[in-house]
Amino acid sequence: MYKYFEYVEFDGEKFFTVVRLPEKEGKYPTVIIRNPYVDPFIDLSDEEALDQYGGTDFCNRGYAVVVQHCRGCGKSTGDCIPYIHEREDGLYLREWIRKQSFYNGQLLLSGGSYLSSVHFTTAPFESDVIGAVLRVQDCERYNCNYRNGFYKVGLHGGWYVGMYKRNKRWHKNFAGDSYNLLPLSDFSKTVFGESVPDFDEILKHPKRDDPFWTTSRYGGAEAHDAIKNANIPILLETRFYDIYTGGIFDMWNNLSDETKAKCALVVNPYAHGGTKSESPIEFPDGEVGEAFKWSEADWFDAVLGKRDFPYELGKVTYYRLFENKWATDDFEHGKNTKRFTIGDGERTYVYNPYSPASFKGGLSCNFGGAKFQDAPNSRYDILSFYTDEFAEDTFIKGKMRARLTVKTDCEDTCFYMRISITKEEGDYGLRDDINSVCNFKPDYVPGEYIEMDFTFDEHAFLVKKGEKLRIDISSSCNQYVRHTNNKGLFSEQTTAKVAHNTVVLDKSYLEICFE
Repeated sequence: MYKYFEYVEFDGEKFFTVVRLPEKEGKYPTVIIRNPYVDPFIDLSDEEALDQYGGTDFCNRGYAVVVQHCRGCGKSTGDCIPYIHEREDGLYLREWIRKQSFYNGQLLLSGGSYLSSVHFTTAPFESDVIGAVLRVQDCERYNCNYRNGFYKVGLHGGWYVGMYKRNKRWHKNFAGDSYNLLPLSDFSKTVFGESVPDFDEILKHPKRDDPFWTTSRYGGAEAHDAIKNANIPILLETRFYDIYTGGIFDMWNNLSDETKAKCALVVNPYAHGGTKSESPIEFPDGEVGEAFKWSEADWFDAVLGKRDFPYELGKVTYYRLFENKWATDDFEHGKNTKRFTIGDGERTYVYNPYSPASFKGGLSCNFGGAKFQDAPNSRYDILSFYTDEFAEDTFIKGKMRARLTVKTDCEDTCFYMRISITKEEGDYGLRDDINSVCNFKPDYVPGEYIEMDFTFDEHAFLVKKGEKLRIDISSSCNQYVRHTNNKGLFSEQTTAKVAHNTVVLDKSYLEICFE
């Protein structure tokens, strides 16, 4: 393998770019990787940084590999403002590659998490982009920031603070409860000491159907529906406890028929990193590498017609949790349904936004994956219930749903639900969802009963005979910005107040789909 580096100059900045080539001189299909997580390179000399890039399976297979440090990251100059410059920077890198002697007219995109989002921002792809492997991030920026209007502190919140101008090594006035600031619109000035336009704008647009998310750069418009009509072989990967599980399933289901027929989706049982170390339960052969023994180069070899594709195209290959085996199919919802009434009578609890509840694990919406939960009814504002024991083994597949009949003494409040499964070691988290009263009835009158629907991201797991599901109901979760119990835009609230929230248990239920 032969390797060298260059500083690619664009837009007044210099981008540290490493090129790795097969030993034999020639023209090669080129794999493009753009990476912001390169902090260890900052204090290295250029030559020392180059030495960090060792051998590569790609080069041994006859690929050129171009790795670039994103703007303001590692050894590249400029300021890192998450997402904002990635489209232009990524497109310029491709133009640079096309002028190099090793370029053979074929480009392949590779990345996971933010490393895949930098490619989404460059859609629609040019004709020389012939395939991709894109892991653990979907293309809709809303999903990174919100769930049903609730800002994801446990995902975008802390991550953004770390990313913003990351090479500056400056002091940021940030602590775990910084997102409890009122009004939250003052967050950037308080934490960064300056206004941050993209972050500030995001806090103004909590609704999914707001045109902000499909028409503006700050809302990720350039990545919206990025691969829907890509019409190239793309391997997508997520995990059942990834931070983007639901969004990646949405992206998969939204692919055009022509594109989906050329693609595959793989889902393992772990969290964002895809490894057993993230989970308190180890699933046999649960890591993709354990089960399939393939590399990204195998996918790209298949794109070039050198071998068969490692996964069935047009299908989802997924791990069936607690049944402990892999399957490949269309991942349709279970055809059978069952409802579990949550309980009898009514339960009222006090929700104090100055003391929000905490839950273990981020499940499929925030960092943290799956964890064993605290004991049921662990706080005065957490109501815990169990279904009856299952009479037989039942494989639940698809989206679980729930409905709560509720009332509150405030003009608006929220309700949070978390579903777990009972195991000998404890109750293992499965899914969660959060929503506000005014999302269902904008002109809500305090004391009025209303119905609220909850939808949980796709899952595939076995409930064994004698096991139960646990349902936790609250009005807050540390993974989301707290609801102040006031009506209106959350980021402009200057006060918070206590709510008395009631759930009508015998008119509330959990619904499962099973095979």
